[in-house]
Amino acid sequence: MAIVDDFHRVRVLCVGDVMLDRFVLGTVSRISPESPVPVLSVQGIDSVPGGAANVARNVAALGGRCTLVGVIGDDAAGRELDVMIRATEGIASALVVAGDRRPTTEKVRYTAQGQHLLRTDQEKASAIDADTECRVLRMVDSQISSHDVLVLSDYAKGVLGDALVTGAIALARAHAVPVVVDPKSPAMQRYGGASVVTPNAKEAQAATGIDAGGDDGLAVQAAERILGETTIESVLVTRADKGMTLVSRGAPAVHLKASAREVFDVVGAGDTVVATLALGLGAGASCAEAAALANIAAGIVVGKRGTSTVTRSELVREQVHLECGHLAGLQQKILSRGEAVERVGSWRRDGLSIGFTNGCFDLLHIGHLSLLGFARERCGRLIVGLNTDASVRRLKGETRPLNGEVDRATVLAALSAVDAVVLFDEVTPLELIRDLAPNVIVKGGDYAVDDIVGADIVRNLGGQVLVCDLVPGRSTTALVSEIASGRQGASSSMVTTAVEN
Repeated sequence: MAIVDDFHRVRVLCVGDVMLDRFVLGTVSRISPESPVPVLSVQGIDSVPGGAANVARNVAALGGRCTLVGVIGDDAAGRELDVMIRATEGIASALVVAGDRRPTTEKVRYTAQGQHLLRTDQEKASAIDADTECRVLRMVDSQISSHDVLVLSDYAKGVLGDALVTGAIALARAHAVPVVVDPKSPAMQRYGGASVVTPNAKEAQAATGIDAGGDDGLAVQAAERILGETTIESVLVTRADKGMTLVSRGAPAVHLKASAREVFDVVGAGDTVVATLALGLGAGASCAEAAALANIAAGIVVGKRGTSTVTRSELVREQVHLECGHLAGLQQKILSRGEAVERVGSWRRDGLSIGFTNGCFDLLHIGHLSLLGFARERCGRLIVGLNTDASVRRLKGETRPLNGEVDRATVLAALSAVDAVVLFDEVTPLELIRDLAPNVIVKGGDYAVDDIVGADIVRNLGGQVLVCDLVPGRSTTALVSEIASGRQGASSSMVTTAVEN
C-alpha cells in the first residue's frame, strides 16, 4: 500500500486520442411497427470524457495529477469535452484545436436495462494535419520535464502518428521519464524505446500472429516476439478473464490472475490499467509491482457500468482483501479513531459522502440489516461506531454484551453495507462524530431526530440526520429475554452475532 500512498505525488503527462463518450439510457418494451427494431424510451443521457481523457480521469481518481494533451475539433462536442476536463480536479487541460475542420471524436452508446443496443461514432480517424501534429509535439516538449511518467494512449483516431510517437518517446527518454503505451497499431516497432506497452490479447495476436489469449505459454511467446522485434523494455498482455502476463527483458515472466468477482462492463478497463500502471511506475514501483496494482484496478472497474474510474480507496481496500485473505481483510475495516479520521479524509478526496450510525451490535436480526442497508444507500461510505465492552456494560448492565467487542466488530465488518467499524469507550459517540464530521447520521425509528447524538453537529455542517423505520417485533432485548427463558422460536433460531442499536 506504500506505493498507492505515493500516488498523490505523481505527475502524469497523457498524450493521445481524446473523445466524448455518451450513454443514452432507457428502456425497451416494444418493437417498432415500422421495422423489426426495438423502440428505446430514453430516460437520460450521460456524457463523460473518454479515450485518453478517461486515462486522465483514472489518474485523477486514484489521487495523481495529470496533464492531458490531445486534439479536439472546433465544435460543440470539443468545447463540451474541454469544459468537462477542466472541471475535473487533478487534470490540467492542454488540448489542441485541430485546424482542418476535424470533428471531435464522439461515441454514443444506446443501452436498455443495462444491455447495449447500438453504438454510433462520429469521427475522422485519418492522421491529423502536419501543423496540428507540430503543435501537439511542442506541447509535449514544454510539459515533459515537469512530469514523472508519459502515457501514450493510442485509440487509432489519427493523433499518434509515427512522427509524434517517435518524438514524444525521444523527449521522455531525454528527461529519464518512463513511457507507458496503450497500443492500437500492430506495428509495435513504432513504439520503440517505450518502458512498457499494454496490448490486449487481440492486439498482441495482430502484432505477432500468436494467440496471446490462449494459455500462459502462448502469451509469453507473443510478448517475447514483440520484445525481440523492438526496443521496448516490457510487454504487459491483458487477457480478460485469464488475467495479465508481464514479460520484461532479463526477467522471468509474471502471470497475474484476473481478480474481478463479477463483470458488468469492460468499457474503459484498458484505460484504468494504463493509468494505474503509470502511477505505479511514477511512484517508483517496479514494472511487476505496478502491473499487479493495475490488475487489481482492472478487476474493480469491470464490476462497474459505463466509462468508469477506480478511486484510491477502492484500490487499497481490494489490495488488502486479495493479499491478506478474507478474515484479515475484515480486520482492515476495524479502525482506530485516528485511522478512521485518515480514512475519511481519503474517501472525501475521492468525492465520497460519509455516513454514520452507532450501537452496541450484540445480536443480529433483520431490523439491524434494514437499518444498515438504509444508511448505506444514503452515503458513499458508511462508518459504524461500536460501543466497547466496557461501554456496553455501563449501558446494559454486567450481563451484557453477550459477545466481545472483537467478535462484534468482525461480524459487522463482514457486512457489505459497512465500510468501517470504529470502537468508542464513551457512553455516546459524540466525540467520535465530532472527529469524523459525517455528512449523514442515521438512527432507528425509536429516536426522535432532535434526540440523536451529534445531530446538531451534522446539521451545522450542512449534513442530514435521518431516521429509519423499525422492523416491527424485532429487538435484541426481546431476543435475549426469549433465549434466557428458553422460548426462542424457529423464526429466530439462526441468530448470529452483530448489531444492537
